[in-house]
Amino acid sequence: MTMRKRLAVAFVAASVLVFAAGARKMPKPGWNLFSKQQDVQLGREAAAEIEKQLTVIQDKALTDYINRIGNRLVERGQLEKYPFFFKVVQEDSINAFALPGGPMYVHTGLISAAENEAQLAGVLAHELSHVVLRHGTNQASKSQGIALIATLGGALAGGGGSMLGSLAQLGIGLGANSVLMKYSRGAESDADLLGMHTMARAGYDPIEMARFFEKLQAQAGGGNSKLAEFFSSHPNPGNRVKAVEKEIPYLAKNAYGQTEGNLTQMKQTVAKLPAAPKKTPGQSAQATPKASSQPQIQVTGRSQTYQGGGVAFSYPEGFEKQGDGSNGVTLAPRAGVVQGQGGASAIGYGIIAGASQVQGGQVNLDRDTQAFLQQVSQSNQNVKVEQQPQKIVIDGSNAYVTTLSSESPFPNTREIDVVITVDRGSALYYFIFVSPQNDYQRFESVYQSVARSIRFTQ
Repeated sequence: MTMRKRLAVAFVAASVLVFAAGARKMPKPGWNLFSKQQDVQLGREAAAEIEKQLTVIQDKALTDYINRIGNRLVERGQLEKYPFFFKVVQEDSINAFALPGGPMYVHTGLISAAENEAQLAGVLAHELSHVVLRHGTNQASKSQGIALIATLGGALAGGGGSMLGSLAQLGIGLGANSVLMKYSRGAESDADLLGMHTMARAGYDPIEMARFFEKLQAQAGGGNSKLAEFFSSHPNPGNRVKAVEKEIPYLAKNAYGQTEGNLTQMKQTVAKLPAAPKKTPGQSAQATPKASSQPQIQVTGRSQTYQGGGVAFSYPEGFEKQGDGSNGVTLAPRAGVVQGQGGASAIGYGIIAGASQVQGGQVNLDRDTQAFLQQVSQSNQNVKVEQQPQKIVIDGSNAYVTTLSSESPFPNTREIDVVITVDRGSALYYFIFVSPQNDYQRFESVYQSVARSIRFTQ
């Protein structure tokens, strides 16, 4: 029996239950220290920075097409009103992302990959659901509760300051691994549920969202690098086709097959776009803050112990801890951190450690290491692989060590970033050791001692 026939049978069998079932209870926004207006302010500031990084497509027909789909989902899908807008960015990766408060960016790679408009609408409906359910600021509230109370209630309460800059001081940024942009499986399930109802009310077949996500999941399992960013921030909550089939009795009974334009023509437009211009460092939202000179960091040979987040290790005396360990920790000498404008900072010397959840709930060390390295490359400037991943063992667990170089916050030098990724079953642990290239030889043995001291506590 074909999928469409199975869905038709399921619809007929379940239709007698519709009137008894009543209205479906939709997911609601969770606990949140941000106000809705602060979501909007954060999204507005973040959009201004994002657009310094990405190439926004100026083709009117393509932009209007995406906006018609987005606005149809908002209006006919009966979503809560935010100042939504939709822009197309020139990125080959298959992705779309929405910022708190409404701004949404659709990658050209997503338009090229969608088989029909309903699949494209499904991704937009899913992302719109993250906005109205306020998942980003909900996760930030849970991870930084006490610190956020002071931040939101003080500097940002009518003070006219930069919300993005104030949050950066708490370690909350715009990267793919940020709590604002990386969702839990529960959040993914809720966005799927609200998204499928939004699609049905707007005249799109919700099964197409599930089919598209599961197609992408299968391709990601085959090592498709264009999908690494999407699934690193959107973990698969389970069998999406079955979830839609289960939801059929509750979905709005509209005629599916609505369109807002010619997707094939839009794909042709994407294929003809000129190459994206290269961004200069001054244009990038992730531009590295710069110091006027390089400090001389002294290492005494004495060490301290860090323990948190399921791991313990020794680190050099004089390195100070940033973060509470719930979303990773940075250990760096005070002079090794360079502060930039708007609260942004860069680590010139130090250690960054944490754990990252992975798609499917089980680490694939090759796949997840590559996805993590891609995230590191996206959040740093001019990254170059100096040494490809090499297999090692950390406290009995399989691991990779990769050596990168990137732009240093100190003048006249690049920096070395040694990245260790460790397979701990359900999570990928990472350790990044940072030093200016011209001082790396002195710090190499120090960081090797730290790596040898790593012990997992859970």
